Amino acid sequence: MRAFSDIEALAADQKGGPDALAALLGEHNLPKPPAELARIGDDRWLSMFTRCVFQAGFSWKVIEQKWPGFEEAFEGFDVGRMAFLPDEAFEQLLKDTRIVRNGAKIKSVQANAVFLKDLAAEHGSAAAFFATYPVDNQIGLMDILKKRGSRLGGMTGPIALRFMGKETFLLSGDVVKALIREKVIDSDRLSKKNLAAAQAAFNEWRTASGRTMNEISRILAFSVGTPS
Repeated sequence: MRAFSDIEALAADQKGGPDALAALLGEHNLPKPPAELARIGDDRWLSMFTRCVFQAGFSWKVIEQKWPGFEEAFEGFDVGRMAFLPDEAFEQLLKDTRIVRNGAKIKSVQANAVFLKDLAAEHGSAAAFFATYPVDNQIGLMDILKKRGSRLGGMTGPIALRFMGKETFLLSGDVVKALIREKVIDSDRLSKKNLAAAQAAFNEWRTASGRTMNEISRILAFSVGTPS
């Protein structure tokens, strides 16, 4: 595994130089301080989880255009209300043209509301849980999202966390290719062994470079492919 400075130099070469790389990184999705994250209402976490669930495998542009209708249809994503969504409300949502009428994804809103409600009971608020969860064990948080949440496995949960402002790396196709190239993982199969190895590498690079997990995963992605 190379020093991260070498990987960053490779990414800069691919993207037209250090200034071009810096411009690409910019302030894109910078993490929020934990105290700021903890102040975000749990309804906003449910809103973002829902948005990312519906965007998965679908047109992000369509979901973005319809999002005000989602907010109305799901009553502002009030966690208490959505956790106890009655059957008749679910049936109405299946007919509601303001949203994408996918039954399994609509059901996930209620399941994720229950998940967030449980986190709030355990930690004071779901936001407090996410804000204080250690960055150096993201794979543990990914496992919680997958097992306790609904449809939050794979890239969906981490993307939602990043959009909310939680420091997060993303294991996109190009990031995985870079990790294989650096001999951090031995295949694109995200087994427990490979996930643990990826986390260890990200932790080491974060300490050595002073970069956030967001920046490290983006630089890894930029280091793959042909120069632009």
